[in-house]
Amino acid sequence: LGLLYQEYRDKSTRQEIETRRLQDSQTDPEESSPSEETPSEAEPTSTTETKAPPQISLLRNSNSRFNLWQDLPEIRSSGVLSILQPDEIKLQEAMFELVTSEASYYKSLNLLVSHFMENERLKKILHQSEAHILFSNVLDVMAVSERFLLDLEQRVEENIVISDVCDIVYQHTVNHFSVYITYVSNQTYQERAYKQLLQDKPAFREVISQLELDPKCKGLSFSSFLILPFQRITRLKLLVQNILKKVEEKSDRETTALDAHKELETVVKACNEGVRKMSRTEQMISIQKKLEFKIKSVPIISHSRWLLKQGELQQMNGPKTSRTLRTKKLFREIYLFLFNDLLVICRQIPGDKYQVFDSAPRGLLRVEELEDQGQSLANVFILRLLENADDREASYMLKASSQSEMKRWMISLAPNRRTKFVSFTSRLVDCPQIQCVHPYVAQQPDELSLELADVLNILDKTDDGWIFGERLHDQERGWFPSSMGEEILNPKIRAQNLKECFRVHKSDDSQRRKLGSRNRQ
Repeated sequence: LGLLYQEYRDKSTRQEIETRRLQDSQTDPEESSPSEETPSEAEPTSTTETKAPPQISLLRNSNSRFNLWQDLPEIRSSGVLSILQPDEIKLQEAMFELVTSEASYYKSLNLLVSHFMENERLKKILHQSEAHILFSNVLDVMAVSERFLLDLEQRVEENIVISDVCDIVYQHTVNHFSVYITYVSNQTYQERAYKQLLQDKPAFREVISQLELDPKCKGLSFSSFLILPFQRITRLKLLVQNILKKVEEKSDRETTALDAHKELETVVKACNEGVRKMSRTEQMISIQKKLEFKIKSVPIISHSRWLLKQGELQQMNGPKTSRTLRTKKLFREIYLFLFNDLLVICRQIPGDKYQVFDSAPRGLLRVEELEDQGQSLANVFILRLLENADDREASYMLKASSQSEMKRWMISLAPNRRTKFVSFTSRLVDCPQIQCVHPYVAQQPDELSLELADVLNILDKTDDGWIFGERLHDQERGWFPSSMGEEILNPKIRAQNLKECFRVHKSDDSQRRKLGSRNRQ
C-alpha cells in the first residue's frame, strides 16, 4: 500500500500549516513559489512513464508515493509546464489533490473491510447485530468511493491537463453521497458499541489489538479507520473550496465548483445533525429527570431544543447597596441550564437533583459586565430577564470562577451582544485571525472542536488563555484554548483569507439576500 488516508491527511494539513507560516512571515503573499502555496495532498500516482494519453492509474496501482501533479513524469516530459500560467498550475494541483486523496481514502476503507470487518476470528466473536452497529453501511460507502474514484480517474486520463473535477463531485454528491449521512448518523451508537465490546469481550479486545499490530495498519488504530467516512466528507468540502479559490471568477468552472460546494455543505450539515440528534435527545431526557419545579413546570424535552451550556455560578444575595461588603457570605450557589431557546435557573438539592426557581426565554435575556470592583467582585456580571416565570422583569448579579467562564456565560446568554472583535460576516476589512496547529476536541457544548490547519477569526479572548472564534470555512463559533493555535500576523494574509472566504460563500450570501427580500415583502 501507499500512504493510508490517515497518514496522507495529516501530511497534507501539516504542509498547509507550514505554507501559511511561510506566507505569514513574508511581506507579500505572492512571494512564495507555486509549489509552496499549494497544499499538496497528492499521493498515489504511478511512477512509470507511459505513452500518450498518459495512464495515471490511481485505483489499481499500489506502489505509490506522495506527489504533486507537476512532479509526475508524464507531466514533466510533456512540456506542458512551460505553457501553462502559474495560476492554472495551482488549479491543476488542487484538482489533482482531490483525485489522489480519494484514492488514498479508498485504500484505507478497503483495509477497514478486508482486514477488520471480514476477519474470520472477529466474525465468530461478534454477534450479527454488534457487527452491524460497528461497521454500519461501510460496504455502501466503499462502493460509492470506488465509483467516484473511477469517474475521477477517467477524467484525469482523458488529458494530462485536467479540465474539471467539480462536475463529477456534484453528480456523485447529489446521487450517491447520502450513504455518508447514514454512516455518520450511526457514529454515537458505533462509539458506544466499540467501548462496550472492549470492556465486555476480552477476545474482541485481543483480536483487535493483534490486527492493529499488522504492518498493513502502519501503527494506526481500529477507531481511526472507523471514523474515516466522517473525516472524508468534511475534507472533501474543503478540497472543493480550495479549487473554488483558484478557478477564474465568473467562469463555468467557478459555477460548477459553487454548485458542488453547496451540495457537499448540505450533506455535511445533515451528517452533523445526524450525530447530534441522538446524543441531544438522550441528554434532554437525563436533564428532565433531574429537575424539580418550585415554579410552574416548563416542558423541557422538545425536538427543537438542545443544551448550550450548564454550570454553577455564585448569586449575590441582598440589595445592590450591599455590594460594598467584602465577605464570602455575599454569594450563594445557583445552577444554570441554558438551552437554545430557554434559560432555567436552579439550586442544587440532595440526590443529584435541581430545584427550578426561575426561567425565561433565551431571546429575553440581557447581560452587562460590571466594572472592576475589587477581588471579591471580580468576574461579576448582571443577568436581566426581561420576562421571567412570573411574567415580570428580574435581575441577578452573578459571579463566575474566572474571566473566561464569565465571558463564556455572557456570550452564551446573549449571543447577539457585541464581542471584542467584530465577526468577518460584517465584512470588516481586518480582524485578528488564528490557525490551528494542534487538534482540539470540544469538552463543553459552547466549545469548538478544531482540526489541523483550520483558520478562524478571533471574536474575543480572555487573559486566562481562551479564545472565542469563528471558523472561516463553515462559520461555526465556539471557545477553545489559545494554545491550540498561532495568530496570523500578516494583514495581507488575513485579508486574502477573508477574500477567499467571501468568494466561497457568495452563493450563500445571494441566497440570504433573496430570502431577506422575500421576508420584507
